[in-house]
Amino acid sequence: MARSLDVPLEYVRLGLRFDRLESGFVDAYTGDRRVRAAVEDEPAPTPQGLRDQARALLGELGAADLPADRAGFLRGQLTGLECSARKMAGEPVPFLEEVRSYFQVDLAVGDPAAYAAAHAELDGLLPGSGPLADRYAAHRRREECPPARLAEAVHVLSSALRDRVRADYGLPEVETVRYEVVTDKPWSGFNYYEGDYRSRVAVNADLPHRLGQLPHLVAHEAYPGHHTEHCRKELGLVERGARLEHTVFLVNTPECLMAEGLADLGVQAAIGTGWGPWAAEVLGDLGLHFDGHLAERVAAAAAPLNRVRQDAAVLLHDRGAGADEVAAYIQRWSLVSADRARQQLRFLTHPLWRAYTTTYVEGFDLLSRWLDARPAEQPVADRFVRLLDEPLTPAAVAGELRAG
Repeated sequence: MARSLDVPLEYVRLGLRFDRLESGFVDAYTGDRRVRAAVEDEPAPTPQGLRDQARALLGELGAADLPADRAGFLRGQLTGLECSARKMAGEPVPFLEEVRSYFQVDLAVGDPAAYAAAHAELDGLLPGSGPLADRYAAHRRREECPPARLAEAVHVLSSALRDRVRADYGLPEVETVRYEVVTDKPWSGFNYYEGDYRSRVAVNADLPHRLGQLPHLVAHEAYPGHHTEHCRKELGLVERGARLEHTVFLVNTPECLMAEGLADLGVQAAIGTGWGPWAAEVLGDLGLHFDGHLAERVAAAAAPLNRVRQDAAVLLHDRGAGADEVAAYIQRWSLVSADRARQQLRFLTHPLWRAYTTTYVEGFDLLSRWLDARPAEQPVADRFVRLLDEPLTPAAVAGELRAG
């Protein structure tokens, strides 16, 4: 009798092959180094070959005798990989289909009326007179962290958030995060998970960092965001559960939407209401002062504008709008400068990252609704920990919401 295929192992090998075609496709790998070395020694892969391998593994899933949650996770991941391979092969894939294949969500352009309402709320919160965009920019400048103090501010927030996460969620005793300041990147921060409960977090100094925004950045990248998720899944799913598929983290797959969505909820999960005054107190001990109450209210008012960047991707890649038109759209509705709009366009036009904005926008929306739908007596931490520990997918979360 022929031995059944080890689908999780073959999935890991397939993911590693993608990184040979597109460096950075593997966001993190913590598995057996010999597996990666063997993949590196294989003949150079082709996009068509990877597409066919993804399709073959999808066909093997039914016979793999895996638990439903494990099979569902792998099905979503392999569907995303199959689409990436088609894109790499030059096959025409409509943008909305591409996003659906990667992240299990359907996109729609946001409502300008909602953006106008957010502008009206901001208009009532921000001091001064004159155009709203100018006043919003002035508010952001008032909150800017001096570049020379950026590393210090990040470290003190990281320490305070780590204490909260250790108490509420638990972390391996040996876990650690190392921070570094970098330049010439299309993102504000990035977590490089190195395995064995260690992360390196890079913070982009090319972009101004506001004191009211730094708690979100640190929570997103470290506590209780990416670093915390990686640590808990390495301990639970990999070491205790022997789920090999969680030794590799791959770009443009459903696990990215889950990871970015939970990371964007980090401040809510660790601090909750009152995070602004909390952060102002933590940073005030360094002599870095801002109005935490106002920062929290402004952030809530501006939240609907986060969807503008996804609109921009749809306009660019689905509706054929030009770069100048899209930059103007971002500038108008997001209330950002022309330079910041162009910085966002850089991310939206990167071949690997052009669809990735959806992970933040739809991930936050989906998981926020899921957290809010918990039983009235259930603490946020008891619900959020499932995101840190379980192999949930966007489709599974949406199914739970539909089921009530």
